[in-house]
Amino acid sequence: MTLLQALVLGIVQGLTEFLPVSSSGHLVIVPDLLGWSEPSISFDIVLHLGTMVAVIAYFWRDLVAIVSAFFEPYSGPVRARRRLGSLIIIGTIPGAIAGAALEKKFAEVFDRPSEVAVFLLLTGVILVAAEAAARQQRGIGKLKVVDSLIIGVAQAVAILPGISRSGATISSGLFLGLKREAAARYSFLLSIPIIAGAALLKLRHGFDGSESLLALLTGFAAATVSGILAVRFLLGFVRRHSLRGFAYYCWIAGAIVIVYHAL
Repeated sequence: MTLLQALVLGIVQGLTEFLPVSSSGHLVIVPDLLGWSEPSISFDIVLHLGTMVAVIAYFWRDLVAIVSAFFEPYSGPVRARRRLGSLIIIGTIPGAIAGAALEKKFAEVFDRPSEVAVFLLLTGVILVAAEAAARQQRGIGKLKVVDSLIIGVAQAVAILPGISRSGATISSGLFLGLKREAAARYSFLLSIPIIAGAALLKLRHGFDGSESLLALLTGFAAATVSGILAVRFLLGFVRRHSLRGFAYYCWIAGAIVIVYHAL
């Protein structure tokens, strides 16, 4: 892998992990369209670690407050932070189970870009449907246990490459009546344990040594910086705009891949 490829794929991972357009799908589609070899497991692990660092860096104050709430004397504000931490743990359970049980089966789809493109089209449908159903009545403080489980199931389904993790979880939040920003914030916080878990699952295979250290560091840095920018952008964007623009992008990207392979 060249440094240019590492840079491009790192940026792709960082942006698409948090924008509702599927990072796993893009890591299949982009190399396929550009004629590059598929990223190695080592490089994939490094990209996941980069996006994990990005979301932790952006939300570090929130994370410190949530964790410290479990060790502080009980009070109203502590109760709210402790409850949010518990809901993040509950929401992680479906994805953790699906990832551990179905990782190998879902990984087979990564070898078929046309199928990934179909799931990308489906992501667009999900985003449009969620916007049509959105009531935007509740903030993140009104999130319930059943809500976190439903959003967690949506995150589990997004193991399929082409189904956007952030798109599925934010859309689920909108279906449940959350405000866009609240749905996006919970989605990003929920991504931390699931991204860490995905990296740990891949670490079982170990680093294969197929990429140079410089390429790995380039991909990591690109994923981290672009991930922070993507989180900041989307949280600001959803305050004033719908997600339909991302749906149109998913449809265009999916159609391009399908036509490319058909020809």
